Amino acid sequence: MFWFSRCAAAAAGIVLSGAAHAQSFPTKPIRVIIPFVAGGSSDIVGRAIGSKFSELLGQPAVVENKPGANGAIAAEFVAKADPDGHTILVGSIGVFSINAALFKDLRYHPARDFAPITLAVTTPNVLITKPDLPANSLPELIQLAKKHPGRLSYCSSGSGSSDHLTAELLKQMSDTFAVHVPYRGGAACQTDIMGSQVDYSFQNLGAVTNYIKSGRMKALAVTARTRHPQLPNVPSAVEAGFPELVVTSWQAVAAPGKTPREVVARLHDAAVKALRSSDIGERMNQIGFDVVASTPEEFGKFMKDEVDRWTRVVKRGGIKPD
Repeated sequence: MFWFSRCAAAAAGIVLSGAAHAQSFPTKPIRVIIPFVAGGSSDIVGRAIGSKFSELLGQPAVVENKPGANGAIAAEFVAKADPDGHTILVGSIGVFSINAALFKDLRYHPARDFAPITLAVTTPNVLITKPDLPANSLPELIQLAKKHPGRLSYCSSGSGSSDHLTAELLKQMSDTFAVHVPYRGGAACQTDIMGSQVDYSFQNLGAVTNYIKSGRMKALAVTARTRHPQLPNVPSAVEAGFPELVVTSWQAVAAPGKTPREVVARLHDAAVKALRSSDIGERMNQIGFDVVASTPEEFGKFMKDEVDRWTRVVKRGGIKPD
């Protein structure tokens, strides 16, 4: 009985300590760590959320770009930071899922080393082709690949990127083979699609919408459950008969793993209010993002499912990082 009383008192002390910490949080500016260079998707989302922190939390956000190693440098930095809520990570599908599938010597693990805050935004990929490719639908592309094994080529923004793994997933699902042409970034890949140097690719919707509308490349499918408002004439993957090809590129927010739940709740509340504000929501939609603003629990489950999914794809495809 005495032991039980001591345990109960200790538990109560932890709860009260956490509550007190949450009430006083934050006590200084919040460091928003971005795993990539300025101007990319993670940077845009991180700065947008951070711009509201002073108003919502009473402390400004200090955005710091720490690029390198597919985002692993920044992720490890945040994973090892003080778990007091004053350092958070805004990162991509690569940082929070693909890296864990791709790198055996990764010095952090998303599910173990982070406290999920929110899945912030998502955007589907678009299956694009060169203008003169003799295929006008996803099934026709599969037929062409089966008729000419190894003759088709697809480009990506790099080995292990989300666009590479989406194309690999399609190959595995359809039992086809095409030659992978990796680039250092999506822009060069898109240029060579429009120049008919490469046959097809999966690219983020926001990056290629204008090229599709101008006829400089064709769009065969959007990797989503339904058609996207920005490309209403392009079938979804489900509509094209490939429900397992529903893939999004996404950005999310997390804190170090041992951050108190009450502090995570405050960060979540601020991040969600920022994302759902009219100005930021409109800006995200303009660049092709759909605001999600999930709960921490929803993001945690989603992240684990994504790690599992891409681990299977990487293992089956024998994919190695550059």
